[in-house]
Amino acid sequence: MKLEGRLLTIASRLPFTLVSLASLVLVAALVMVSSLAHAAPDPTGVVTGTAADVPAAIAGQPTLAELAAELGHHRAAINMMWAIIAAALVMFMQAGFAMVETGLTRAKNAVHTMAMNLVVYGVGMLAFWAVGFALQMGGVGALGTFMGPNLLDREVSVSIAGHVFGLFGAKGFALTGDAVDVGVLAMFVFQMVFMDTAATIPTGALAERWRFAAFLVFSVFVAGFIYPIHANWVWGGGWLSTLGKEFHLGHGVVDFAGSSVVHLTGGVLAFVTCRKIGPRLGRFDSKGHARPIAAHNVPMAILGTIVLAFGWFGFNAGSTLAGTDLRLAVVAVNTMLASGAAMVTAMLYTWRVTGKPDPTLIANGMLAGLVAITAPCAFVTPMSAVIIGGIAGVLVIAAYLALERHLRIDDPVGACSVHGVCGAFGTLSVGIFADGKYGDGLNGVPGPVTGLLAGGGCGQLIAQTIGVATNVAWVAAAGLLAYWLTERMVGSHRVKKEVEMEGLDVNEMGLHAYPTEEGHGA
Repeated sequence: MKLEGRLLTIASRLPFTLVSLASLVLVAALVMVSSLAHAAPDPTGVVTGTAADVPAAIAGQPTLAELAAELGHHRAAINMMWAIIAAALVMFMQAGFAMVETGLTRAKNAVHTMAMNLVVYGVGMLAFWAVGFALQMGGVGALGTFMGPNLLDREVSVSIAGHVFGLFGAKGFALTGDAVDVGVLAMFVFQMVFMDTAATIPTGALAERWRFAAFLVFSVFVAGFIYPIHANWVWGGGWLSTLGKEFHLGHGVVDFAGSSVVHLTGGVLAFVTCRKIGPRLGRFDSKGHARPIAAHNVPMAILGTIVLAFGWFGFNAGSTLAGTDLRLAVVAVNTMLASGAAMVTAMLYTWRVTGKPDPTLIANGMLAGLVAITAPCAFVTPMSAVIIGGIAGVLVIAAYLALERHLRIDDPVGACSVHGVCGAFGTLSVGIFADGKYGDGLNGVPGPVTGLLAGGGCGQLIAQTIGVATNVAWVAAAGLLAYWLTERMVGSHRVKKEVEMEGLDVNEMGLHAYPTEEGHGA
């Protein structure tokens, strides 16, 4: 009995998040259903890319078929290697987010902010592994650039008035069964780091007052459910991607690297949670006028911005998912130009409005250009990339000031304007600026993606507008539900007043970021 009592005591003290993650794995196991596979998975990579099962070493004079099969294998290997290298660049962006968010907030909360950026990677990863990846990609079909078999072939759909609407995937839970295939696993790595970017965005917007336990549970909802559902609709073969086939609206919603799927999702989550949790103490006076709270380490924030810009080459150019797709050079140039143009216009606009070229706002301008070019980067000319970036650099500052002054949104890092407003603008930019030179066959529609200015009509722009509206509606509703459920599970999202005043580092994390000789925080 004593042993049993001790075990119950230990179990009762387990962190709630571990229980939540274990529950997700259990749910994944319960919802998985067995069926005959359409093709055998390739866990070793021996036959991926080949037209048939060709021996590794070909004795004698190879036939044309054998050479073609070997060529296909090496092409798949190049594409897979590029995707994984790009995924590593995107993963490194986690360091950039941590530095930007921590630098722009106060020293007394530095450990807490850094910890959220660290832990969201692991917690989000496990939730995405258990449930999210299958919901997102379980019905996407064959992974073309990796040249593997059609293993992710189970999309849950409904048919209305003769039109098919894909809702979510239902294969690949916990990466079991057919998902143990080199192509599927490479896709998981790439998609996981994109999800992690979206899940990280709210940590900056809610910094300095978000309880760590609430952050953990909320992040599980984002990674396991909210993000994957919308990502399925755009990237996983869901209904937004088929608006072209079903309703002749261009190529359906097109988002090359995630202006809407990643950034708008993160921005909407940041906005609704900022509204719910409220501003930091002292951020607004009794009349509602904004009072600035100084960043504690601007050089850290600037360095973090440069890290993000570096990783963004993986974010955008990596989204070709093919080192053999030479359009990645256009993507890389457009990414670079948009970021530079946005940085310059943000600097000039800030200088004019505030009288000083505030480097923190210049950094946000650069990030805004990167966010805005993320959706159209493969479909526009370099000139259009400069225009898109230039507009984003002004838009982000204007949006930040408007949210602060009129809605009293306290967003320490500007996530709502950088990722939300500029994510929406970037998504719409595809329908305006796409030059009609790339994307033939995308989403099952023949011909390249063509925007309004290139003579493509309004169809693509209408599809993009539907995509933005759907994202805002879905993510806002699901985010508010997740916020409410989290409160029911672990209590208030916001720390107590005295904790916020003293700082979250000691009260939430148990240590100072910058201890002095007396042992107190800086």
